Amino acid sequence: MLTAVAAILLGLVVVFAITVATGYFVAQEFAYMAVDRSRLKARADAGDRAAERALTVTRRTSFMLSGAQLGITVTGLLVGYAAEPLIGRGLETLLGGSGLPMAIAVAIGGVAAIGVSTVIQMLFGELFPKNLALAKPEALARRLAWSTTAYLTLFGWLIWLFDQSSNLLLRALRIEPVHDVEHSATPRDMEYIVATSRAAGEIPAELSTLLDRILDFPTSTARHAMIPRARVDTVLDTEPVADVLARMASAHTRYPVVAADHDEVVGVIHLHDLLSLDGPSGTAADHCRQAVVVPETLPLPNVVRSLADSREEMTVVIDEFGGFAGIVTMEDLAEELVGEIDDEHDGAQQHEAVTEVGDGWLVAGDLPVDEAERLLGVTLPTGDYETVAGMVIAHADGLPAVGDRVSVPLPAETADFLSAQPPAERALDAEIGAVRRRVPARVQLSVTVAEPTSRVENDV
Repeated sequence: MLTAVAAILLGLVVVFAITVATGYFVAQEFAYMAVDRSRLKARADAGDRAAERALTVTRRTSFMLSGAQLGITVTGLLVGYAAEPLIGRGLETLLGGSGLPMAIAVAIGGVAAIGVSTVIQMLFGELFPKNLALAKPEALARRLAWSTTAYLTLFGWLIWLFDQSSNLLLRALRIEPVHDVEHSATPRDMEYIVATSRAAGEIPAELSTLLDRILDFPTSTARHAMIPRARVDTVLDTEPVADVLARMASAHTRYPVVAADHDEVVGVIHLHDLLSLDGPSGTAADHCRQAVVVPETLPLPNVVRSLADSREEMTVVIDEFGGFAGIVTMEDLAEELVGEIDDEHDGAQQHEAVTEVGDGWLVAGDLPVDEAERLLGVTLPTGDYETVAGMVIAHADGLPAVGDRVSVPLPAETADFLSAQPPAERALDAEIGAVRRRVPARVQLSVTVAEPTSRVENDV
């Protein structure tokens, strides 16, 4: 009897000891997969030897995973090998001595040995080290770096043998093996990371908005950033320099110069050039510079490059028909990244782009749709328009007047597709508050939600 009890206790100790080894390999596997390589590199550059060793391990992800899997497999087999003869047979002896038939005692002992070893393995060999590695990946990766390197060096030949065998199987299926896990992220991945981090409260809303703008900048075009032709102040090519100087004294320091007989840009006139003259003589056409001209479909990074190469601060945007579509300045490009920048030309009566009003928002009509999405936190429908005013006009019957209400159907959210119930019908209720140049200048927006109407179809 005492021998059986001693065998059971010894079996528990052996199983737990082997399970510790299993936990080591599980922690190794998850720690090096979850660790932030950039943080390890920063520590390594600062002279942290443990971080340097850990970074070396992460550069051989596939090899490290193969080593961890080998260790987990071997220790798992050892647990089974030790549990049955020690725990199982010890229980068989105890139960057999109590009068149970030997066949039943053997069955109960075998099942109990498997059950006990499984619980110990799952709790201490799998779940605990996994959760620990996910919670503290950097600290664990640094602590395990030396022993992991030693293990991979000592058993590298065996790991390599199994690795190459699996690679041959993959190539037989015409799949090329990957020896490292890709840790880079696409812009779409980064957008998701920013949105998730903002929802979790890990980054403030202002930083999230800034990062969104930065990620959108490379794919935005000149049309998105430009001041439209209807809002661009110009001077005629026949206008005297004295009149241009008088206008510049109270307004802008540079203007597009357009032909008097047709709306075509002939150049850009600068205050600096006029001040260098001996006297205000001639016309705007005589002293204007050649304009930097870009198509409205040109990506913004290329617009920046065009302005930098020409050392200018204003570019003229033309549409596909060659017409004057608008202008883009360095300030407009900066606003694509940091949002609205107020200056002396905006006027004291300049309104905020978005103002919360009750359960909705009062929005400027010229606010870009993507910026409205960021500030309102609402996914808006896409279409052949750039601004909130364009979106409202696209969903209205003609040009809306002050006081008109327009309903804009909103696209379904991702969560709607996860529900077994039909998604609620969401719409953006837009009430026109002001009109300028026949298009909405101020719009009051609110989201309305209507329960989906069920349809009953009868077969005739």
